[in-house]
Amino acid sequence: MSSPTRLVTLDDAETLADLVRANREFMRAWDPARPEEYYTTASQREVIATFLVEHARGAALPHLILTEQGQVVGRVTLTGIVRGAFQSAVLGYWVDQQHNGRGLASAATADMVRRAFDDLGLHRVEAGALTHNHASRRVLERNGFVQYGLAPGFLKIDGRWQDHVLYQRLNEDVQPLDAVTG
Repeated sequence: MSSPTRLVTLDDAETLADLVRANREFMRAWDPARPEEYYTTASQREVIATFLVEHARGAALPHLILTEQGQVVGRVTLTGIVRGAFQSAVLGYWVDQQHNGRGLASAATADMVRRAFDDLGLHRVEAGALTHNHASRRVLERNGFVQYGLAPGFLKIDGRWQDHVLYQRLNEDVQPLDAVTG
């Protein structure tokens, strides 16, 4: 089986613009308000370019979610990668409405957690979900994330400040930094 994710490239801008336009109403309940230009190819190219700069700095891992046939159907990203004593990142994802409920977000999350722990050597991956986003919460729980808190008024989503459930997954196999550097 091919990987359920791959690194985003600037060539993906048009595809992502098509997806965000097609999912605009669907994502309204789960995303912050977006300016009109966000839905253009040029804006998606800027978003990707910014992510790729962060990737080059080691602060992000921006991937696309793929079907088994390789079709792009969403995005999954590790952001806020912090090294030192923290060794942590924040996971975010979304999947095209027509491809929801097929396990693609779960597979992409599993792939990104594996990359975070095995490839990047991180200790912790964090994610948040709206309290009423049961599908997203199930994706996290299926992937071994544990709820550790509630953030009241965490993000402005759909025009109002909304609570988020906070999750984390720890990599218990990561050696302490001083043990690695001796």
